[in-house]
Amino acid sequence: MSYMKLLKLLYLADRESLLRWGRPLSTDRHVSMDNGPVLSQTFNLINEGGSIWSTYISAPSNYEVAAMAEAPRSELSRAEEKLIASIFEKFGTWSRWQLRDYVHRLPEWLDPSGSAIPIGYEDILKAGGKTEEEIDSILAELRNIAHLQACITA
Repeated sequence: MSYMKLLKLLYLADRESLLRWGRPLSTDRHVSMDNGPVLSQTFNLINEGGSIWSTYISAPSNYEVAAMAEAPRSELSRAEEKLIASIFEKFGTWSRWQLRDYVHRLPEWLDPSGSAIPIGYEDILKAGGKTEEEIDSILAELRNIAHLQACITA
């Protein structure tokens, strides 16, 4: 699969999770890049390899990556698996260029002109039609979760 396509599918799944449940699937940072929004650390893992990523996804060759082994699913709930499947069902047959054009129309994407612009959770939530009250509540909950995770790992 084109790694641009993989990045777009992962972004769309993370975005949909945030809009549905108030939490993204990943803890990755979202950024606008020339070919649309991406998960920043995932983009780096694809291009630089290393870590556990290389066990499951090949290094890019001619802008394509391949599955090398099936990843464990124990970290995902059934609802998350269904969400990912629904994203793939809807967009999996699209080319990387069709996906790029689609994500360029998402309100949170801004043309970075060769750079990268952070996309905040608030940007996605606003683009998804959440009210200010809903956004404030979701952001407060995400801050609390981040604080608890920091306390646990400290």
